[in-house]
Amino acid sequence: MSELFDLLVVGDEAGLEEELGWQERALCAQTDPESFFPEKGGSTREAKKVCLACEVRNECLEYALANDERFGIWGGLSERERRRLKKAVV
Repeated sequence: MSELFDLLVVGDEAGLEEELGWQERALCAQTDPESFFPEKGGSTREAKKVCLACEVRNECLEYALANDERFGIWGGLSERERRRLKKAVV
């Protein structure tokens, strides 16, 4: 029983690492996080510029949509833009 549990836990951890591995390659992880969470009315231009060059932009946006992220720039889109995208798809 313990061996089965160990296999399941290790398998789950490996799956989670694989699922979120894109975050380690994200350009935002190498820049100032405050630009991705601007004050209300603040500019999102710099964050979106970083996202345009990011190789994991699609994974980031998928994560934000799947997890209903309500704050910040994810995958190059603001929360308002992500809501509009979700409405258009539904």
